[in-house]
Amino acid sequence: MKEATARIKINKLLDAAGWRFFADVKGPANIQLEPSVTLKTQELDALGENFEKVGKGFIDFLLLNEKGSPFIVLEAKAEDKSPLVGKEQARKYAKSQNCRFVILSNGNLHYFWDLERGNPYIITTFPTPTSVMGYQKTTPDSRRLIEETVGEDYVALTQRPGYAVEAAWKNEGERARFIEVNGLRFLRAYQTKAIFAIQQKVKMGSDRFLLEMATGTGKTLTAAAIIKLFLRTGNARRVLFLVDRLELEDQALKAFKKALANDYRCVIYKENRDDWRHAEIVVTTVQSLLFNNKYQHLFSPTDFDLVISDEAHRSIGGNARAVFDYFIGYKLGLTATPFDYLKKFDKDKPTTKDPREFERRLMLDTYRTFGCDDGQPTFRYSLLDGVKDGFLINPTVVDARSEVTTQLLSDDGFVVSFKDEEGDDHEEGFKQREFERRFFSKATNQLFCKTFLENALRDPVSKEIGKSIVFGVSQKHAGKLAQILNEMADRMFPGKYQSDFAVQVTSQVDGAQQHTINFTNNNLLGSANFIPTYKTSKARVCVTVGMMTTGYDCPDLLNLGLFRPIFSPTDFIQIKGRGTRKHDFREQLFDDAIRESVKEPKKTAFKLFDFFANCEYFEKEFKYDEVRKLPKPKTAAPKEGGGGPVLPVGTYEHLGEDILATIKVEEIGVDGMKIDRMFYERFEGAVRGNDFIAASIEAGEWDRVIDYVNKEVFDKPAEFYTLDKLRKAAAVDRRLTLREILEKIFGLIPRFKSKDELLEEEFSKFVADYKPEEAAAIPAIKTYFKAYATDSMIRVMVDDRSKRGLLHTSSVFNMRDYMAVPEKYRAIIPEYIKDYVPLNQFAA
Repeated sequence: MKEATARIKINKLLDAAGWRFFADVKGPANIQLEPSVTLKTQELDALGENFEKVGKGFIDFLLLNEKGSPFIVLEAKAEDKSPLVGKEQARKYAKSQNCRFVILSNGNLHYFWDLERGNPYIITTFPTPTSVMGYQKTTPDSRRLIEETVGEDYVALTQRPGYAVEAAWKNEGERARFIEVNGLRFLRAYQTKAIFAIQQKVKMGSDRFLLEMATGTGKTLTAAAIIKLFLRTGNARRVLFLVDRLELEDQALKAFKKALANDYRCVIYKENRDDWRHAEIVVTTVQSLLFNNKYQHLFSPTDFDLVISDEAHRSIGGNARAVFDYFIGYKLGLTATPFDYLKKFDKDKPTTKDPREFERRLMLDTYRTFGCDDGQPTFRYSLLDGVKDGFLINPTVVDARSEVTTQLLSDDGFVVSFKDEEGDDHEEGFKQREFERRFFSKATNQLFCKTFLENALRDPVSKEIGKSIVFGVSQKHAGKLAQILNEMADRMFPGKYQSDFAVQVTSQVDGAQQHTINFTNNNLLGSANFIPTYKTSKARVCVTVGMMTTGYDCPDLLNLGLFRPIFSPTDFIQIKGRGTRKHDFREQLFDDAIRESVKEPKKTAFKLFDFFANCEYFEKEFKYDEVRKLPKPKTAAPKEGGGGPVLPVGTYEHLGEDILATIKVEEIGVDGMKIDRMFYERFEGAVRGNDFIAASIEAGEWDRVIDYVNKEVFDKPAEFYTLDKLRKAAAVDRRLTLREILEKIFGLIPRFKSKDELLEEEFSKFVADYKPEEAAAIPAIKTYFKAYATDSMIRVMVDDRSKRGLLHTSSVFNMRDYMAVPEKYRAIIPEYIKDYVPLNQFAA
């Protein structure tokens, strides 16, 4: 089918953005053609396909502001021309009309150009009238930003009240500086270097930056200084700080208020829906803006001049990327996950079971989004840098494996021999992924807890078990572990804890989020259990699954327990990062005599208990300080007459005969069957009425939501909901994910996008990255992009030169189509799609 003309596409884009050729109920016309051309309503479609010249001169669209004055010049070119060829023509016309802004478009490729700011900037949709009006209020001056001096006292973070503060101290030479004076913490040397690196990138013309800083190195304080830099120099009038979880929202707000409250107002969006415009810093979760596409309806693209994405690899993933790209201006990403963590992953041999495939794509997309395609961030400060400079601590790893877990980790897994109900012998192997999911062992859990308690680091002041976080497989597993730990603690410390030693902190537990806060503040289930003047939490161990990972700050942690296998490198880095912060335990003492008697008051180590070889899996070259083999667990003797535990086979084989009685063929239309639609509605009601699912989605805890739905909602006898049935009921021309279905039900997306809509979005990202100058070839490039992304046979023909001749016989994408693509894009597009486009979203 012939491509639509540029004129038709431009008209639709203008209409979608709220611009009007003719007055209607929404307001007066705000589009005017060049003075030499006039239109009547019935003439709008009479411009013809090649509309560049009509009467005298070119047709330019002049967009008007709310007062009817010239505002934006839109220079429209035919599809076979680059929009940039009209650049000087548009500049001249804009200046004659006293317009600051220009849009250049050929229907496929669009640029927004602020004549006072710099070069044309690629956009994927046209801006709304109100968005540009807001944008007009700020005229950035990059010179001021570049020349601003940022010293260690540019911002200062107030310490928690009641805590003792040491005198200032310095490291010599290249060692970074850390200053704590009068209850304030100032910027460290590496933090000022990070800010200087951003200034240098601005000097080179960049407006996107990525800071890769290890957990515990003060990304939020650094962000506060950067925010002040942009606001103070007039390069931003309002900043948006995006997080991906509710607890990080509160944490960021508190940090910014401590560092910037004297100069700027900071608010959380959902608490200030009516007056957020009066604040310079707005903090919000991505989920809040995604809900019912709120970011499009309630915000303009120019409402924020600087957008910061905290934990960037998480908060711009999936649909959240749309929020981030929507706003025009400077973009800063913060991440603790190093790009080269996946350097040993062979991207040419991915497997669907390898979590690194997803991680690799997510990290590549993060670095590409922030202009770091080569994998080099704007500034990097690693865990090793922090350890070397004396700010962070590496873990002491306790690699502990029992006989059972050793077998679970082996190639064959833990092989169980059993007899079925008919007395036949069977064998089944279980792997580490199935621990506490299909493979259960009470003895192994008890052994984990016993080993942990016997080897955990003790608090240097009270001598009790140091504050700890244990990570289990599931919520049920967390409950089991908390119970075992409490029972063992009663025997180790008679009468001291009354079952308050270990606490389950998972999303199903009421007040779980407050538990995490209380644990940090040392008042979880009480305080000062051993020494009245020592403020430390009575509860010593929080047992969790997915909470207390990203962004959780508790510097006096001494032990971390991995009581589960971990397959996400991002999760592993985040969990490990919970213990890397330094701490002085004397800060919690209010008795001078005891304070003086503490021999080793500073945290110099923390233990990472690894029961599933996670460290070996992720860091094979690391030299661990401590490796402890577990004793052989006791196993119950097999019952007399049996060859082992009796497990159900779970299958039934019908040996009788069967015949085909009737056959009926019915073609189902796009709306699906009524029973499918009703099925979907019942599922929608079931999940919307589930408080746990609703609360978890609001908090952005998608891992927990997906796990919960799979375990607690799917495959139940009452309704027998399944993902395949829901996909059929949705009647979309591609394979929906469970997350998409839930996002639609909870209003985070207005509808399911078709396969072609997703392809158009992915192609727009490609165009934004590569900015093809071959305008006439863009339709051919798009056809190639779509064919390669959606057809596995086309991918085989393109990738394998020996099979490329088969394109001559292809009805989907033939050799003529292939040759119409400029040669450089024939190689670029396959590599781009392999790196950045999740192909499974296009499956039928």
